[in-house]
Amino acid sequence: MPKACELKRNDLVEIQGMPYLVETLSVSTPSARGAASIYRFRFRNIVTKTKQDVACKGDESFGAISVERREVQYLYEQQGRYTFMALDDFSQFELNADVIEDQLLYLVADMEGITALVSDGKVLTIEMPVSVELTIVETDPIVRGASATSRTKPAKLQTGLVVQVPEYITTGERIKVDTRTGEFTKRA
Repeated sequence: MPKACELKRNDLVEIQGMPYLVETLSVSTPSARGAASIYRFRFRNIVTKTKQDVACKGDESFGAISVERREVQYLYEQQGRYTFMALDDFSQFELNADVIEDQLLYLVADMEGITALVSDGKVLTIEMPVSVELTIVETDPIVRGASATSRTKPAKLQTGLVVQVPEYITTGERIKVDTRTGEFTKRA
């Protein structure tokens, strides 16, 4: 059973019989002598998608879940069902849109680098890579004299995601987007 001090982002634990994913964590150490560090977690229930905030001491234990991580490739979407293929044995599985709604704006056909979380032979959810490359399909034209300053403009990407990009970025360019924050990171 993992302790709070051993958990890191994207670990899976069991809370009240349900699987939860560690979304964020922070540690605060009180200045009083002898005070224990406080671990603050934001968990997301993989089944219901609800969030739960928990604060506890480092020696508190959580239930363990045996999870297998498998590399998969996204293939296509048909009527709200998303089809993936495991890269090790080429088996295919489908997930409903509501199971992966947070990742939908980053999925592009034939995308690799995705990890499926499998428990007891059932795919619970997928994890996206930290950054993905997407193409800009619509943005304002370049502003004359634009430079690499902090001025930004909205850009619509091929998946429908809208991000803020620097003024010098144009339609048709490929950019990298951080899947954790949904923000532009750099040109691809």
